[in-house]
Amino acid sequence: MLRSLRRTGKAGGGRFGLTKRLPASLRLVALILPVMVGAGFAEAAIFTDQIGPYHKTSAKPVPVADPALYQEYGFQEAEQADFAAPAGRFHVTGWRFSDSTGAMAFQQFLGNKTTITHGNYVFQFTGGEPAQDDLEAFYLDLPKFETSPLPVLPTYLPRQSLISGSERYILGPVSLERFFPLVSPSVAAFHLGTEAQAGQFDTPKGPLNLAIFNYPTPAIAMERYKEFQKIPGALAKRAGPMVAVTIQPPDADAAERLLAQVRYNVNLTWNEYLGGPTVRDSAKMIMVIVALAGIIIALCLAAGVGFGAFRIILRKMGWQGPEADKMIVLDLGDK
Repeated sequence: MLRSLRRTGKAGGGRFGLTKRLPASLRLVALILPVMVGAGFAEAAIFTDQIGPYHKTSAKPVPVADPALYQEYGFQEAEQADFAAPAGRFHVTGWRFSDSTGAMAFQQFLGNKTTITHGNYVFQFTGGEPAQDDLEAFYLDLPKFETSPLPVLPTYLPRQSLISGSERYILGPVSLERFFPLVSPSVAAFHLGTEAQAGQFDTPKGPLNLAIFNYPTPAIAMERYKEFQKIPGALAKRAGPMVAVTIQPPDADAAERLLAQVRYNVNLTWNEYLGGPTVRDSAKMIMVIVALAGIIIALCLAAGVGFGAFRIILRKMGWQGPEADKMIVLDLGDK
């Protein structure tokens, strides 16, 4: 078998010359496998061949810069592509994650770079950008697209003195070590489903790092708050199910002012009164029921009177009716 394979290779028979000498089952695998592999790569591609008037001229995968962090964010695939049209050209990089939260976290990780987040995808355009209508059409063809509500935790991060592009979303021990390393994973307690939003703030004495950790219930947050207080140099505040903390701040007064801005807003949902039956409506309903009952009674009486009059007329005309209509009288008085 090896000798025959070598001869086939030397003769330049190529793939088809090789498969002719393989058994039938192996020939089938050899023919189908390239098609399956090619189909897999085609399905995995992020960018289509055309976005509006722009045609794809090249594409290649994007290397993963921080595998551990990407994995924690739910990274699946990344691709770079170049598109060109008579009106111009642009370069675009796309990243796909398992859910929208991971995509949001990765967008924050990119910092000040201009990006577009759509569901579980993050796109970065350079040198130009397609029209919005062309982008909307492109979004419809995205493979493995997922959209879900984003967490509201980033909205609780104070905006005053926040350094632009410094926000970082924390989903586990890896991102905690990268962006807020003075808190240990055991204190954060990610096994409880913890997530955190970190940011850097400008103060007169230097940048200050603040993070807000979110927990399932206020009781868990209270228990975690006690653990945060044990960290040397920590200033912490509990607000509902959240714990805001800064470690060794350069400006204690600025830290206190920032912590005071972290407030938990309880969202209450009130059931809107859509209107119901009033007293007048109930009275009208009763009157309708009485009127309907009167009509039914009147119809019954009219039917009875009509039937009786009809029988009387028939008797006057000489019709005595069937024998079943005659009354049978039993004289039992003397017995």
